Amino acid sequence: MKSVKIEGTKRSDLGKKATRHLRSEEKVPAVIYGGNETIHFSAPVMAFRTLVYTPDFQIAEIAIGGKNYRTIMKDIQFDVVTDELNHIDFLELVEDRKVVATLPIKFHGQPQGVKDGGRLELKIKALHVRTLPKHLTEHIDVNIDNLQLHGNIRVQDVNAPNMEILNSPRVPIASVVTTRALRQADTEAAAAPAGKAAPAAAAKAAPAAAAAKPAAKK
Repeated sequence: MKSVKIEGTKRSDLGKKATRHLRSEEKVPAVIYGGNETIHFSAPVMAFRTLVYTPDFQIAEIAIGGKNYRTIMKDIQFDVVTDELNHIDFLELVEDRKVVATLPIKFHGQPQGVKDGGRLELKIKALHVRTLPKHLTEHIDVNIDNLQLHGNIRVQDVNAPNMEILNSPRVPIASVVTTRALRQADTEAAAAPAGKAAPAAAAKAAPAAAAAKPAAKK
């Protein structure tokens, strides 16, 4: 499991003026909850960079005042104007207490439907799960080798041992759809027999039409 180490400073003044002062020093206010106590702290904005600006799921190992807290990131707030990092909430991991986390999906394999000319569409890139901290993983593996043309893999098809998946079971996470080229080929194939039948029908009709014509007067 990947982890990021963050050195923080405990906050005693939680007022707006103190918070503005922290941000002016390029520090981010943050909070840790979920354990025996709630801890307010701050750390330089660069300390959070590898944790915030990545799709990976990581553990945040936060050191504050000689104590270490093993956490996961739960919420991020950005400034609506500048898009700067404003605040982060962390959930402390307690060994016997289940947590809700968002884990990315890692797809493996080459769908059969793609080999048959279809196009793979990924509908969901992460799943919400409830599990004990010891069962947290960097990602959830999903094999898509057997995904057929017009087929779907749904949430209910995902195998995630020791985890309760909280997403709706029927929601597709990956599909193989028909491409424009494949639709055109199917249309041409369907039209081909009719096109061949038309000349044959015309040839059969020709003698009958000739016989039906009145003889020309001499």
